[in-house]
Amino acid sequence: MHLRIHMGARASELKGLMQVPLNSKWMRSMKNSEATYQSLISLKELRGLRANIALEHIGRLIDLSLDLQRTEGLKHAIRLSEEFQKRRLTAKQVALSHYFLANAWANLRILIRPKNDLWKWEQKEIEQEIIHLRRASHEEEGFQELPAVRACQILTNLANILDLVGRFVEAIEYWDKALDTLPSFAMARGNRGICLINYARSLYDESHKKVFLKQAHMDLEAALSSKLHKDARRKFDKNRTWIESVLSPEFIKKELSLHGFLLGASKQEIRYRRWCLENRLSLNPLNDLGSHSIAARDVLTVPSIAVKIDEGPYYLGCFDQMKQEFVAARYQYYEGISSKRPHFSDKDVLLYNTLDYPVYSLAIEKAKSAFRTAYSLFDKIAYFLNHYLNLSIPERRVTFKNLWYERQQKNKGLRSNFQQRRNWPLRGLFWLSKDLHEDKPSFKESISPDAQGIHEIRNYLEHRYLKLHDSLWKRPLKNDVSASSWPIDTLAFSLYRREFEAKTLRLLKLVRAALIYLSLAINFEEYRRAKDRGLDSPLPAITLDIFKNEWKL
Repeated sequence: MHLRIHMGARASELKGLMQVPLNSKWMRSMKNSEATYQSLISLKELRGLRANIALEHIGRLIDLSLDLQRTEGLKHAIRLSEEFQKRRLTAKQVALSHYFLANAWANLRILIRPKNDLWKWEQKEIEQEIIHLRRASHEEEGFQELPAVRACQILTNLANILDLVGRFVEAIEYWDKALDTLPSFAMARGNRGICLINYARSLYDESHKKVFLKQAHMDLEAALSSKLHKDARRKFDKNRTWIESVLSPEFIKKELSLHGFLLGASKQEIRYRRWCLENRLSLNPLNDLGSHSIAARDVLTVPSIAVKIDEGPYYLGCFDQMKQEFVAARYQYYEGISSKRPHFSDKDVLLYNTLDYPVYSLAIEKAKSAFRTAYSLFDKIAYFLNHYLNLSIPERRVTFKNLWYERQQKNKGLRSNFQQRRNWPLRGLFWLSKDLHEDKPSFKESISPDAQGIHEIRNYLEHRYLKLHDSLWKRPLKNDVSASSWPIDTLAFSLYRREFEAKTLRLLKLVRAALIYLSLAINFEEYRRAKDRGLDSPLPAITLDIFKNEWKL
């Protein structure tokens, strides 16, 4: 099992953020911590307390409950927090409250989950921790008002928990955001380094592994040059030493050239490839290390797969098709957002101005097509896994949300195929499926704040009427159609164009991560199957030619 070090600030550190304790008198009273705890937990409701005082009370209770290993204190803090969030709060208070709630659920998990339970896939505490960290970081106005250190703690803790459940591709982006905010934030750098070690171990390409380990070594070196908690220092140093045992000193010191690779034969292609790299949309794990030109080629594929002697390379064919659909959607989206003038196919198409600044063009239809294609790939991944893992789910019933559960019903529990299965990227796919929403009673819940919105967009895009508007449009107030001076298009699901484009980009990034997890999950699984067969029992191999560019007509 890979390692995650959770070293965020204590919940109660509202002032100073790890530099000056909130209340030094209270800190000195820790010798009488039991009495302090009893005083804190005795408050049954927050009525009458000002918002900042209430937050302080909740934070102290969360921290002291962990110190004293009192689950009832954490549960009480969660109840108080949920009561607190019903108040009229500032955006900053909302963000902080979600951060405190995430800490409470994290501490509860630490207390109730034994160490041998780390591989249990379904964990309510982790779900709640992710939900509240996302709400803290997605509460844009409030998050932006937080001090830089607090923002980094939220981003780092979110990266840590995503990494724990196997969503390492997405975790790296959150650590990177934290380091963009504070380059010296050692916990983000050190935890990212440990993640890169485990990412490297998952890869099937030996040259990529070495590059990842070298970057991990750089991260750990940088983290160890900072002031650290002794436990974090010990773990970071242990991992740095391991890298030094598998990489030569010469390679560790060597300056790698990850730039300078050709991006294309035309200015247009070069701009496109650079955009892919900057948005981390290249199907190449090296893109997760940054926008290096070496990562511009979409080299991700499935590793060698053992099949019966009378079967063809259908897994490779299926993955190739999903990959092609992704890169086509990616380019359609790029064309849609890059268009500067109307296309000739839009000329003389009779349309009416409905006075709500509607958007009509080939460009926006390309972006819509990208959204459709990207969303459809989740169920295609489920179709692949159903066959590859021998789940025997009827094809018409399998979806990305339901394939993990007995009889495709969440209330029946996780399938025995997955319980305690030690396949990190496969578990990442399972947890990624929790970001989606389905209109079925047991699958409506999601750990993503905008899951239902994205599902609605897809539903209206495919079956109803999605309407996109220019930025000059003023969105009507919720449930107040009378506030508009012009009749509202009540038949449509309306969005700003930029809002739709942002959601489509997020969807593309999510699908890219899913394809990487799928590829590396197969790598884990093939190694396990080979081990079960006996590693000394080689199989006959078929080598396939690469499909040439000139054949792609």
